[in-house]
Amino acid sequence: MVLRLGRPERSDRTVPHLKIPEITPRRLVVAALVASLYAVLCLAFAPLSYGAVQVRVAEALTLLPFLLPEAVAGLFVGCLLANLFGGMGLVDVVFGSLATLAAALLTWKMPNKFLAALPPVVINGLVVGGYLSVLLDLPFVSTALYVAFGQAVACFGLGLPLVHLLERRLSKGLEGGTQP
Repeated sequence: MVLRLGRPERSDRTVPHLKIPEITPRRLVVAALVASLYAVLCLAFAPLSYGAVQVRVAEALTLLPFLLPEAVAGLFVGCLLANLFGGMGLVDVVFGSLATLAAALLTWKMPNKFLAALPPVVINGLVVGGYLSVLLDLPFVSTALYVAFGQAVACFGLGLPLVHLLERRLSKGLEGGTQP
């Protein structure tokens, strides 16, 4: 039997309420690693990570909740930390982080990895595009499309290959009887 990396079975994911996984030291460590990796990637690629035209390399990690529910909290905290240093102020810290949280929760509930890439693209395109258009006095539609395009590059171009690689790697480890 191949385990799905702590991901609930399909029947558990389709119930209308969110079933929160038990908090364990391992899950806390994974969440902390995701948070720190997200923040570091945003800061390391700062010229690409902030502004109306952005491709956040760290957004590739937004597909991790599909495999690891604990990544939801890690992405929220990582985005919050990254946005503290982003220069767009409190609006970006609050609404950008909440958009990431909403997208991560929806990604966690998606039935397959291809659909899992959609929530970060759509939610960030609308939410981040919305407040950036106001803050930067830019047209909403073009700003939302630029943000969504950058998200699509990160999620589909980087995130899907990452999830595919992790799925294969972690499944092999679990089949062999070792813990990831």
